[in-house]
Amino acid sequence: MGQGSALSPILSALYIVPLLHLFEHRAQALNLDISTLSYVDDSLLVSQGRTYNKTLLELTSSYSIVSDLMVSFGLVMEYNKSEIFHFSRAHNDSNPELDLLAIGAPILKPKTYWKYLGFYFNRWLSFKEHIWFYSTKALTTVKAIGMLGNSTRGLLPLQKRLLYRSCVVPIATYGF
Repeated sequence: MGQGSALSPILSALYIVPLLHLFEHRAQALNLDISTLSYVDDSLLVSQGRTYNKTLLELTSSYSIVSDLMVSFGLVMEYNKSEIFHFSRAHNDSNPELDLLAIGAPILKPKTYWKYLGFYFNRWLSFKEHIWFYSTKALTTVKAIGMLGNSTRGLLPLQKRLLYRSCVVPIATYGF
């Protein structure tokens, strides 16, 4: 099925639900403290801990389990779409990479921000990345509207106001 098809979410769920169920059983057998989140075909492994040594070990083991399960299901794991993200309270932490070479996958470098379900998060959960993204998008839309006319010809002020209210205000207020 192509992406955007009405059957795509249904088929995705039919494959992912048993995979996540088997993953949880295998993770429990290895005493891994891993949580999973999934939305249609976008899944997430979450490891929480006081040190990166513990979380990186759990994520490596979990990634290996998921990779093996996907192969056994006849699915292909696209390593270039895999991401890693660390949340931390420390201001000067090392933000380490996840080394997956032992299981035949590349080294994953942590992202500077995380996008999940349309929201942008930085490592300290300050929401600044989300505000910056949508304010920039709103400002570029305002500049594009300004190119549609000037004081002598082009759009009337009433039409520019209508464009601003229908195109910029929804962008500027998204998620707030």
